[in-house]
Amino acid sequence: MPRPADSTLAPLPAAPNLAAAAAAWLAHLAGERRLSERTIEAYGRDARQFLAFLGERFGAPPGISDFTDCAPGDLRAFLARRRAEGVDGRSLQRALSSLRSLARHIVRESGQTAAALGALRAPKAPRRLPRPLSPPDARAVTSVAAREGEAREPWVLARDAAVLAFLYGAGLRISEALSIRRADAPVGETEAITVVGKGKKSRSAPIIAPVRKAVEDYLALCPYRLTPDGPLFVGVKGGRLSPRIVQLAMARMRGALGLPDSATPHALRHSFATHLLARGGDLRTIQDLLGHASLSTTQVYTGVDSARLLAAYRSAHPRA
Repeated sequence: MPRPADSTLAPLPAAPNLAAAAAAWLAHLAGERRLSERTIEAYGRDARQFLAFLGERFGAPPGISDFTDCAPGDLRAFLARRRAEGVDGRSLQRALSSLRSLARHIVRESGQTAAALGALRAPKAPRRLPRPLSPPDARAVTSVAAREGEAREPWVLARDAAVLAFLYGAGLRISEALSIRRADAPVGETEAITVVGKGKKSRSAPIIAPVRKAVEDYLALCPYRLTPDGPLFVGVKGGRLSPRIVQLAMARMRGALGLPDSATPHALRHSFATHLLARGGDLRTIQDLLGHASLSTTQVYTGVDSARLLAAYRSAHPRA
């Protein structure tokens, strides 16, 4: 069973019975729920912060009964403190979700119910629409031509362009693009590849000709011998490419093309979905292409498209 990713939970600020329950909960999230390491780390931090807060409030490390018997006022005080520390509504929603997940684990294992967690309403957070790039800007970001003049080796420029081409051309996350093996590289007549996304769920990602061309150009220039089971994308020393390098490559393109700070690698994935929807793409199909578990997650892109239509209407209609 995979280990929980958040090593900062040791020692946990809780009595032994609650510390053991929390450790088992994180192991369950990693092993059976198969959540990503980042999600487990975030849930673990939320639990640690709340248990430390209860310890201060009660004057001793909290046990399971302290956790399940906490009052709505205890939860509100915790959320109020976090908000005063500058934590936004979205993070507070996740914190409450984390604690409810821990409470569900405890009730399954011991039968003790945390009624206050079920009764408390989640803090509201403003709904932020994704900020996609325009089609010309997205194409420029994924081309090698826009990188001419950078004082870096040609194979590195081709590699960066190929990684970003996966994000815009196939709607992949950075982690998904960097997890592709050399044996699975989309070259030749390949029209789709299988990627593993959040929750270790596999999906098929169609590959269009510009993405294949970008990968083939990178492979033709790459100075390293890539083993079939090794990563497709490597760093300058031949090891697995870091997501941070991709983020820095995107930052350079922002400066070169005069793009806003919102033009991040993940914005290319937003652009993929938004541009498909604008061209008549079916929302359910886009959900499958993105690997979203819920259609409600994909529906945010309808807001983006509606916002663009309204802006165009206001700018073009004679009586707007």
